[in-house]
Amino acid sequence: MPSAEHEVRYEADERPPLPLTVGLGIQYAMVALGGVVLTPAILISVAGQSEAYLNWAVFAALVVSGLVTVVQSVRLGRIGAGYILIMGSTTAFLPMSVTALAEGGPGLLATLIVMSSLVQFVLGAKMALLRRVFTPTVAGTVLMLIPVSLAPIVFKKMEDVPADASELAAPVTALVTLAAIVLVALRLSGAWRVWAPAIGLVVGGITGLAFGIYDIERVAAAPWFGLPQFSAYPGLDLTFGSAFWALLPGFLIVTLVGAMDTLGDAIAIQRASWRQARAIDFRSIQGAINADGLGNLLSGIGGTVPNTTYGSGVAIAELTGITARSVGVCAGILFVALALMPKLVALIVAMPGPVAGAYLAVIVALLFVFGVKILTADGLDYRKSLIVGFAFWVGLAFQFDLVYPQFMTGAWGELLGHGMTAGGITVILLSGFLDLTAARPRRLRTALSASSLAEIDGFLCRFASKARCDETMTSRLRAVAEETVHTLLANGASGTDRGLLLVARRDGKAADLEFIASGTDVNLEDQLAMLSEGVTELPNESETPLRLLRHYATSVRHQQYHDTEIVTVRVDS
Repeated sequence: MPSAEHEVRYEADERPPLPLTVGLGIQYAMVALGGVVLTPAILISVAGQSEAYLNWAVFAALVVSGLVTVVQSVRLGRIGAGYILIMGSTTAFLPMSVTALAEGGPGLLATLIVMSSLVQFVLGAKMALLRRVFTPTVAGTVLMLIPVSLAPIVFKKMEDVPADASELAAPVTALVTLAAIVLVALRLSGAWRVWAPAIGLVVGGITGLAFGIYDIERVAAAPWFGLPQFSAYPGLDLTFGSAFWALLPGFLIVTLVGAMDTLGDAIAIQRASWRQARAIDFRSIQGAINADGLGNLLSGIGGTVPNTTYGSGVAIAELTGITARSVGVCAGILFVALALMPKLVALIVAMPGPVAGAYLAVIVALLFVFGVKILTADGLDYRKSLIVGFAFWVGLAFQFDLVYPQFMTGAWGELLGHGMTAGGITVILLSGFLDLTAARPRRLRTALSASSLAEIDGFLCRFASKARCDETMTSRLRAVAEETVHTLLANGASGTDRGLLLVARRDGKAADLEFIASGTDVNLEDQLAMLSEGVTELPNESETPLRLLRHYATSVRHQQYHDTEIVTVRVDS
């Protein structure tokens, strides 16, 4: 395993000095503040909702983001990653949320968010079981469709100026904002790159002020300290009408995709948080997804937009080399404090429509690229390429009513009227068809014990014979299985009964073996890395299975979940 490429000054478990902690907490909060505040502001202004509801939604978004940022950092039981993961409002739900507000108001939106948040708790608990359903192909395709669904909102905000404003006010303000964000991000590096969105908001706000379209009266009227009108709290709409059932599938799909975003950020922050690189801890990822679900649950109950992890927080951690959990706690507390300072929040809410639209345009463009990265990292063969391309065009066509619009009325029209829903359903169905019609792997259920080695050996001999493996390949498969079982037995607690599911797949000239057993606290990848570096504390005789496994296997991947661990070993011929 390679060593870390950047210098970590304070690891996750360490505690930097208080002034440094507070200073970095302020930086984290300020970088994310624009996204946390602008997302509900854009949603509510586009949907034409009341000013009182806007103030409430922004207040609730800050409070929920702050609380869940703290939970992510400290990790309460199985909720939270145990790392700095800044939480904030997400733009991914904007298209569906605008429709929900139009169809049933804030109460319907809140109910949809609460119900869809429950999916994340299921995913967090059953992540190992659902790993073949919740795939990068599904997540990447839906992420690419989010900008398509958001395009009408983006361009509407870019033209949103007072009727008496100059004709140049909207285009000039939008272009200046876009130029500031994009040019700073492209040409500068380090901390300046992280601050690019904030710099764009400041430059765009000043330009809007020059044109007289910045709502300075809102800022002047906002008190320095205070709470919103509690009468604006929307509550939940529990009538569960036709609009709820039509919009729920779209919310569920986007919630799953948001979990993939959280998964990526949780992996990135783990890699950034330790001086010596470690294997990815999937229990921490489960905790991050559970905390994401908690954030969405609280957002729905609180009557505001859903939230997700912010990648900017990972970038700051990599830049500063300070990843102590106390910094994340400080940032979360600052979010809650800012919720009680309406005048500071009003500085962002008062931004002209062209500034908000330009900011949103850059954010959704990055969502599209993130979707492409997920797809390419997972590998695109011709089958996946066909699925992704076809699903994308289905989503695009349904989003803009290009497919037999005369038939897309009533419940079907409401269900498929969003590109994310139509494309997401398409990619799930096609991926499921591909998986169901593929050659089935061979499975063996047995006990994880030395007495099962003969049964495992016989199973692999039959698998190798059916897969037409030569004698050398067959011997390597048998050796890999024996050494993996010995290592799992050595890592487990003595006297415990552990079941084992062995799944064998042929992949061209190679073969993949999956060993699925109950979980332990020892990671095989870490052990192999320490073995390579000569720092393992295992007795010499205990190193033998590890050394043989490293010799026979092409790659070893050890995914540790709560109560389950999966060792995937690839053997090339």
